[in-house]
Amino acid sequence: MITASDVDAITISFNESSLTLLKIVLGAILFGVALDTRLEDFRAAVRKPVAMAVGIGGQFLLLPAITFCLTLVLGVRGSIALGMILVACCPPGNVSNILTHRARGDVALSVSMTSVGNVLAIFLMPLNFAFWGGLHPTGQDFLTDIEVGPWAMLSEVLLVIGIPFVLGLTVARLWPNVAARSHGLVSRVASLALGAIIIVGITGNWDVFVNYIGVVLIAVFLHDALALLLGYSIARGARLSDRSTRAMTFEVGIRNAGFGLLLVFEFFDGLGGMALVAAWWGIWDIIAGLFVATLWARRPVRDEKVEVPA
Repeated sequence: MITASDVDAITISFNESSLTLLKIVLGAILFGVALDTRLEDFRAAVRKPVAMAVGIGGQFLLLPAITFCLTLVLGVRGSIALGMILVACCPPGNVSNILTHRARGDVALSVSMTSVGNVLAIFLMPLNFAFWGGLHPTGQDFLTDIEVGPWAMLSEVLLVIGIPFVLGLTVARLWPNVAARSHGLVSRVASLALGAIIIVGITGNWDVFVNYIGVVLIAVFLHDALALLLGYSIARGARLSDRSTRAMTFEVGIRNAGFGLLLVFEFFDGLGGMALVAAWWGIWDIIAGLFVATLWARRPVRDEKVEVPA
């Protein structure tokens, strides 16, 4: 009989060529995000200090902390707990911009937060994961055995996120017309390729997926709902406008779980619970986000007070 404890002992296979392809695709996604980023986006972020501070605090402080507490409440196994913490520490995904547009939210704020969030994640993600993962009573043993340090992870984040993002910003700055024509195509193709890689990976490990997905379904469902609710709650608590609240919900709730999956294979040899959490998060996150965005698209945007200045 399959039990939840077995998930800590399994690994999910992912060959070296597929891992290299995954890195290229993730780098292309970040390159596409940067192609649609302008220096004005960062200046716009400075002009909305309250919204940016709330978003950054929600993504890099509150979400990992709340995720840590959720793993303790659910009593999940060590590999599942680490997978949840890793996803919570991941940078925001560009899907949040699409969902914000569909939900009739503040797209400019969404793009600004995605850009700033990915830059900050280069340094904050490794530190956050090392801190919360190292504190976890059942997850810290995996970190000790594999000896994953923040600096080792930082180099991987720089390679997959930092370099493509800088290259994209450079193209957008020097050749804005080229960037404007190509960013949509690059993002769509890379996102479809990421989805295909995840599907192929699940298909290649179908027996493991079918036998063990049940142990992460509830955890991922609650975790994703909590992330979206956190974004909504902190925006409402900060008295942001309705459009900004919709953007904030997705900026905090949508994570780049595909990058988390890469790190699972790069540093944890496809550790079962971590890989299942990251893979299923990447699928369910989009489903839940589309559901929320569709509901908001049918509701008129409320007129609210302008955000309180810093």
